[in-house]
Amino acid sequence: MADRTHHETPGHPGQPGNPGTTDPADTLLCELAAAHGVGTSYWGWDGVKRSVAARTLQAVLASLGVPANGPEEQQRSLTESRLAPWRRILPPVLVLREGQDIHVDVHVPHGSDVRVWIDAEDGSRHEAAQRENWEQPVDVDGVLTGRATFAIPGHLGLGWHTLRAEAGGTLAQCPLVVTPGRLRTPTRLAGRRTWGLTAQLYSVRSSRSWGIGDFSDLTDLAEVAAEQGAGFVLVNPLHAAEPAPPVEDSPYLPTTRRFFNPLYLRVEEIPEFGYLDAAGRAEVMRLAEGVKSANRSRDLLDRNASFAAKLAALELVFAVRRGPARSRQFADFCADQGQGLEDFALWCALAEQLPPSSPEWAAAAVTPAAPYCAEQRSKLSGRIEFHRWLQWLCDQQLEAAQASSRQAGMAIGVVHDLAVGVKPGGADAWTLAGVLARGVTVGAPPDMFNQQGQNWSQPPWHPGRLAESGYTAYRDMLRTVLRHAGGIRVDHILGLFRLWWIPEGAGPESGTYVYYDHEALIGILALEAQRAGAIVIGEDLGVFEPWVRDYLAERGIFGTSILWFEHDADGPIPPEHYRQQCLTSVNTHDLPPTAGYLAGEHVTLRESLGLLRRPMEEERAEAAAEQEAVLGQVRARGLLGHADGTDSAGVRATVEALYAYTALAPSLLLGVALVDAVGETRTQNQPGTSTEYPNWRIPLAGPGGVVLIDDLPDDQRFLSLLGTVRQALHQDLT
Repeated sequence: MADRTHHETPGHPGQPGNPGTTDPADTLLCELAAAHGVGTSYWGWDGVKRSVAARTLQAVLASLGVPANGPEEQQRSLTESRLAPWRRILPPVLVLREGQDIHVDVHVPHGSDVRVWIDAEDGSRHEAAQRENWEQPVDVDGVLTGRATFAIPGHLGLGWHTLRAEAGGTLAQCPLVVTPGRLRTPTRLAGRRTWGLTAQLYSVRSSRSWGIGDFSDLTDLAEVAAEQGAGFVLVNPLHAAEPAPPVEDSPYLPTTRRFFNPLYLRVEEIPEFGYLDAAGRAEVMRLAEGVKSANRSRDLLDRNASFAAKLAALELVFAVRRGPARSRQFADFCADQGQGLEDFALWCALAEQLPPSSPEWAAAAVTPAAPYCAEQRSKLSGRIEFHRWLQWLCDQQLEAAQASSRQAGMAIGVVHDLAVGVKPGGADAWTLAGVLARGVTVGAPPDMFNQQGQNWSQPPWHPGRLAESGYTAYRDMLRTVLRHAGGIRVDHILGLFRLWWIPEGAGPESGTYVYYDHEALIGILALEAQRAGAIVIGEDLGVFEPWVRDYLAERGIFGTSILWFEHDADGPIPPEHYRQQCLTSVNTHDLPPTAGYLAGEHVTLRESLGLLRRPMEEERAEAAAEQEAVLGQVRARGLLGHADGTDSAGVRATVEALYAYTALAPSLLLGVALVDAVGETRTQNQPGTSTEYPNWRIPLAGPGGVVLIDDLPDDQRFLSLLGTVRQALHQDLT
């Protein structure tokens, strides 16, 4: 979800902006909002500071469970927020950096003796020393409560530990998470620059695909790229959609971010497929042939047809008895994934029977723990096992793809993409309802690229409840995505600092920022990535506070630079001034492929969809001027002649010159869009639209028609662009 890059003038790091309203009656509301991490003002993309309307603040506070209707309610809520820490013996969770000496406050009846210690992940025990604290006790619900301070030992190792406190016979505990000060996995690149393909996997097909790109296609794409010297393949989010057709097209609007989409399974690669009887094998082949004809078509992708055929085939393979070794592996996988997998599989089984509008979701089946759901676990045990089995197969085929990419010589391998959130009514919205906010959705304020703002229709994490849970759901999600990954791209990583919350029924412009504990969220991300041996790439585009990029770099997180967005008041930023710890590319999936962008397709499309706020002629003139400013720099470096670049050969030469230009940047990672390598012009996704444009349904094609993975080793356009990139990076295949 890329936006043009814009620095915001901030207040203090990680804190809401200062109250921007001037009415004294709103002062209390602004104070309450600030106490709960809700921004009361923000800087827009145009450099103008805007105050947040009182009704927006009240609606957002209500979604956080904070009453704010009128001064009396606001005062009571403010008092509650000040007393909340005193009502707990320990904080809900403590996240710190390795080697960091910090103190923790413990709240107990005044005068009570208290002891604090840490039970470490490795089984060792560490006592916490008490420090002087002369803070006066506070009356909390009629109990005089004191605050004792203890020092957390700085020598604790990385991991998930438990902080415990005992006072007057009362025992309390909370998670204590020690995270890397800096993610160390990027050091395996040893300062060497590497490049990789970026691709929408579903659009990248082979002659063996079932109309949609799959995990085996990912393995083959990585092999082809590795043969040309690539160090990674970055793909779209592979999160699960609905368990049966119809399914959501957008990979950025999944039902869950923890589990994977069985649509990507290659049926023929499942070991039990080989043990089907003749009739079963013939039926699978018939199902495959029914959708394989789409592989050579430029028409829109049809996920529903492919998934329906694949599910029918998977049902047949599921009925094949597994051998003892395979049975044990399946059982081990289920045990490792625990209750999260059980609840997800239950949701899938229920969703096969209950439409999204079914009243059971709001009543009998409102939570996985409801009595109705306990009964359904027994009745639907066979379907639950089927959906657990599908996740096991996804895990195995992803493991094979990553292992193959590394064996082919890739330094990183497969880089997964983590979506910003999930769709309402999906598996995560059901199983994780306790840590998600209600009554709001996530989006982005208006900016130059999306002048009406964006509503992504996703429920956000509830900052307080997520912390209360010890960040368990966040951790488990990261572990699953990183399980077989060489890296992870975090879409809109700025959302780990703050998210634009939009009250239900309001437009994107009527939202405000809600701030998160970025130290905890980034720290846990770094911890889980380090344990998985993966790099982290943050998509840090859009409106952001300037200290954010410095903070991410300090923690070892790569940033993102898109050629067309890298400019300042003086024009395009020379590539030599780009960041080193960064993934740099010419374009992104939210823009047309470069050939289409050069032709102004983005302006034409946005005008046809009514997304412009000024005449098309002005937009087209500005777009042409922006492009020429960049192309002028490309020519100045001798990478592009002055010949006409509007014919096919000229466009191809321009695209190659632009990639050679980005290779001048010191960035350690260079992304090469597969669509640019084959000459595609069609836009994959137009932000700010849903059904108005066929987002995420464009198959990979070039000027000559559909391009399959089978075609790539002999595709001269493909080989030429990758050769240009290798030469620019001074890589020698020999």
